[in-house]
Amino acid sequence: MSVPVFSAPVVLTESIGGVLVVTINRPEERNAINLAAAQAIGAAMDELDADDQLTAGVITGAGGTFCAGMDHKAFLAGERPSLSRQGFAGLVEQPPQKPLIAAVEGYALAGGFEIVLACDLIVAARDARFGLPEVRRGLVAAGGGLLRLGERIPYHQAVEWALVGELVDANQAASAGLINRLVDSGTARDEAVRLGTRIAENGPLAVRATKQILTRSRDWTIADRFERQRELTEPVRASDDAREGARAFTEKRPPRWLGH
Repeated sequence: MSVPVFSAPVVLTESIGGVLVVTINRPEERNAINLAAAQAIGAAMDELDADDQLTAGVITGAGGTFCAGMDHKAFLAGERPSLSRQGFAGLVEQPPQKPLIAAVEGYALAGGFEIVLACDLIVAARDARFGLPEVRRGLVAAGGGLLRLGERIPYHQAVEWALVGELVDANQAASAGLINRLVDSGTARDEAVRLGTRIAENGPLAVRATKQILTRSRDWTIADRFERQRELTEPVRASDDAREGARAFTEKRPPRWLGH
């Protein structure tokens, strides 16, 4: 009689204090992304945006590695770990509307680094390593790495990292302004959750609108940017949460957010 073999989920999710923690759970493959992982991450990002009890997200990897990029064995078998709407890893072309924090231990390489760059905040262990080594393999970092890297660090550093393709340690990345929090090895997830819960203490409508303005305003012209901003801020100003925030401030108590 054969014994059934149950495989662990390729992505784990956990809700902690208004923060959705998403863990890529393929440590035996250095958390490389196959189609199943991309689908599960995409579903988790949809859950983050749809659940009114969630204000922020954290994405990390199991087993001491963030993500080694695309699963090349799955790719050679005919898989493409990309979704039509969200792109590679179910994330890079359409990140969630709510803030997303990368908690990086070990390596974040190629598509793994592109996942990091799609996040709004980055917490990294001091021994973490980052890189876009695609050029060393005759490939191009087409999952947003080249589009976002120059927005996150000085242009000439971005050019060197992308064209040379060598790994960059966490201290270099922090010196370039890429990392928000540099922490001891093994503590990146916990620190990212702490950062996420601090965000989740704030008004959820205000948090979402703030991220939208920060990300969308890069494309706004000087002439219309305040009008475009008003489209996002006026519904927040007219919300019950705005009145609750003012009331809590005057009554010297923590606000009780309603999400509307």
